[in-house]
Amino acid sequence: MSTNGLLKEFERILGKDNVFSEETDRHAYSYDAAVLEPSLPDFVLRPRSAEALGAAVRVCNENRLPLTVRGAGTNLSGGTIPKPGGVVIVTNALNEILEINEQDLYAVVQPGVVTAKFASVVESKGLFYPPDPGSQSVSTLGGNVAENAGGLRGLRYGVTRDYVMGLEFFDANGETVKTGARTVKCVTGYNLGGLLVGSEGTLGIFSRITLKLIPMPAAKKAMMAVFSDVSAASETVSAIIADKIVPVTLEFLDNFTIRAVEDFSRAGLPVEAAALLLIEVDGHPAQVEEEAARVEAICRKMGVMRVQVARDGAERDKVWEGRRAALSALSRIRPTTVLEDATVPRSKVPAMIRSIEEIGRKYDLLIGTFGHAGDGNLHPTILSDRRDKEAWGRVEKAIDAIFEKALEYGGTLSGEHGIGTAKSKYLQNETGRPAILYSRRIKAALDPNNILNPGKIIGG
Repeated sequence: MSTNGLLKEFERILGKDNVFSEETDRHAYSYDAAVLEPSLPDFVLRPRSAEALGAAVRVCNENRLPLTVRGAGTNLSGGTIPKPGGVVIVTNALNEILEINEQDLYAVVQPGVVTAKFASVVESKGLFYPPDPGSQSVSTLGGNVAENAGGLRGLRYGVTRDYVMGLEFFDANGETVKTGARTVKCVTGYNLGGLLVGSEGTLGIFSRITLKLIPMPAAKKAMMAVFSDVSAASETVSAIIADKIVPVTLEFLDNFTIRAVEDFSRAGLPVEAAALLLIEVDGHPAQVEEEAARVEAICRKMGVMRVQVARDGAERDKVWEGRRAALSALSRIRPTTVLEDATVPRSKVPAMIRSIEEIGRKYDLLIGTFGHAGDGNLHPTILSDRRDKEAWGRVEKAIDAIFEKALEYGGTLSGEHGIGTAKSKYLQNETGRPAILYSRRIKAALDPNNILNPGKIIGG
């Protein structure tokens, strides 16, 4: 079908107001939060119903149009950068919370619901949806499922996949596929939900998501442990976990990040600290008091300068808002910000932090390190200027070295950001060639025309 014919067909299916073909409109959908070259799609489509979404997928398949689904575009691995000449489908009009079941503890949502909005509505009913990616104020639940997003609370509560009970999605032919259930247990058929979560839009397009909810914890306590030595802080992370304590959050910030965050958010962080641990425990009130006391005792044993316990919810929230602003704070310092996602076994966190510091010195780069140290997920953030070719060459070598070290320590390329195109070249180093070939056979069987987000994760 000609370009003009496609335009008219999409307008017929979606309505004129939901089809964007002017270059100025399409440019905003040519890139995401990864530091990669943009790629302009031919069309941007905004379906307002599941039926319209399925019909648009069918047209793309019939015409062999590469199709990339986009929520808020906050992903950091190039997962929503489209193919040239392709189509971007934006899900922000599919933004309804269809059901919150307080008896059976689940919710049904459309993919364009904003994560923080959903969590707030759930909380207003006395329930809890734990996954909290750093971009939650704008990211969408469909994007969270596609990337298997994590967050600060992943240490205790897990990541997005742990809350997906069921999915309805469109396959490459535009046919509706249903998997999972609203029951606590379900072993009916293949675990298609497990295959789709984290597939980055390469195997199907979500139209409806069923999510598990849990009761809100009765009590919580937050504290900030201030260290004069980075190694002592990182080793304290391992010591807390080794003592069989699993906090809700156990976050690490180095001095460079602390200073950037405090300058940006005025959260009250001690800028003289070499490193901070931000720690929160929750549960039954007696359990919270006991675990908080044990955590504080471990910190003192490991040589902490001081431990500050939040006096109230407002003080607690101010510190956590500061932590969530870490990327925004660091990104103001240099023109280009590369946020990486090196993840290692928790016992290897001290070694990985030392390695990141050594890599920064070796390549003469500014690297601020923060992250979810309690689950081994660190975010070394490299600040540079991509326009400076010599400096950018050092950045690329540093990224290679960071991933090499993560794998050497028994870690993984990504704890929560996904592979996309940014990390696909490293994938074989972690999984081996047979795993990639096996994945490509699955992709070829389910998407023979290779229209669903082609080139992501496994190449092709």
